[in-house]
Amino acid sequence: MQVNPEDMVTWKVLRQLLNRSRFSERAHLLHDAIVAQARKPDLFRCHAIPDTFDGRFEFLVLHVLLVMRRLRTSGTGGDDAAQELFDLVFADFDRALRETGVGDLKVGSRIRRMAQAYFGRARALDDALAAPVPDDLDKVLERNVYGTVTVGPETLSRLASYVRRQVAHFDCMENHRVLTGHIDFAGVEGE
Repeated sequence: MQVNPEDMVTWKVLRQLLNRSRFSERAHLLHDAIVAQARKPDLFRCHAIPDTFDGRFEFLVLHVLLVMRRLRTSGTGGDDAAQELFDLVFADFDRALRETGVGDLKVGSRIRRMAQAYFGRARALDDALAAPVPDDLDKVLERNVYGTVTVGPETLSRLASYVRRQVAHFDCMENHRVLTGHIDFAGVEGE
C-alpha cells in the first residue's frame, strides 16, 4: 500500500490541531491554575483590581511571578518548568493581542514591552519579598498592580497580605506537586 504525500500533510495538520499545543501538560496545568486564580471575580473586588486590560495583565503577571518564584526553588527540573511556563504565558499574550486586533507588525513590539515589564516586576517583587521592611511590598504592588489607579493603604495592605499568604503556601508545597504542575493557591482571606 502506497501512502499519498498529500494524505501525510493532511494527517500532520490534523494531528497538530488535535494536540493541545506544543507546550507540555505540566506547563498547561500551571498556566490553567494561574489563570483560574487570577481571574476570580472575588479577588478583583476584594483587592480593587481594575477590570481593564492593564489590570488583568498586572494581576495575571503577579500570579505568574509567584509560581515562577516557587519553580526556581524546586530543584532539578524547576528551571525547565519555569521556562516552559514563561513560554506558554507569552504565547498566550501573543494570541490574546492578535485576537483583540493588534496587527502582526505591532505584536512583536508589544510582546517585547510586556516581557520588559514582566522582568522588571519579577525583580521588584523578589527584592520586596526579601526586604526587611514590609512596606516595600506595598510600594511595589502600588506601582505595578495599581499603576493606573489610586487605592488606599488598607487595600494595599490587604493585597500584600494575600501575596505573602501565597508565598507561604507555595513554600510549604512539595516539590513534586510544583514540578508536575499540580498546584493550588491559598484561599482569599475570609474564605
